[in-house]
Amino acid sequence: MPGRKFGFVYQFKIVLLDTEPPVWRRIQLRADCSFWELHVALQDAMGWLDYHLHLFKVVHPVKGVGEIGIPSEDDADFGWTILPGWRQKVSDWMSTESGGNTADYQYDYGDNWCHKVVLEKILPREKGVKYPRCVDGKRACPPEDCGGVWGYEEICQGKSEFQDEFKDYDPGEFHPEKVKFDDPKKRFRIMTSPDDGD
Repeated sequence: MPGRKFGFVYQFKIVLLDTEPPVWRRIQLRADCSFWELHVALQDAMGWLDYHLHLFKVVHPVKGVGEIGIPSEDDADFGWTILPGWRQKVSDWMSTESGGNTADYQYDYGDNWCHKVVLEKILPREKGVKYPRCVDGKRACPPEDCGGVWGYEEICQGKSEFQDEFKDYDPGEFHPEKVKFDDPKKRFRIMTSPDDGD
């Protein structure tokens, strides 16, 4: 399959559900990326701060439903089997040919931000281009911990009880060229490092 080769990139469109007008991004990653790398790129492109848990839900035509994220020792208590994102290749679960080209991505189980992730196409890797990259998008990411879609709507309407905290927030502003992508290996080290108590 060409998508597995190093010389190709995956193009994804990410739409934050239940926002109107929609908040969305279009990003490109190397085709050999893991779900962890996709998670980090999605967070950075959207503008989230990666403060909370996340989960990809993918339906594969042969494997069935896969839930991919950060496993916990408590998962079994709830009957969950969450696969570690850093061990799962996107190419093993998503394809432009098989019909399994979408995933649901949930971030922050409290505010419950739900995204639709669509693998739009596989493209040749461009010489001299650094991946991941954000090539398009619209509207600013909602502020972190703002109360979910309802809190975000109140902020956009100027009706939030915490409106003073968001006086500099412009919901219509987004510039793809300003997106900075973090190193997913560095982010993983931070996530897995023991708490030093500071």
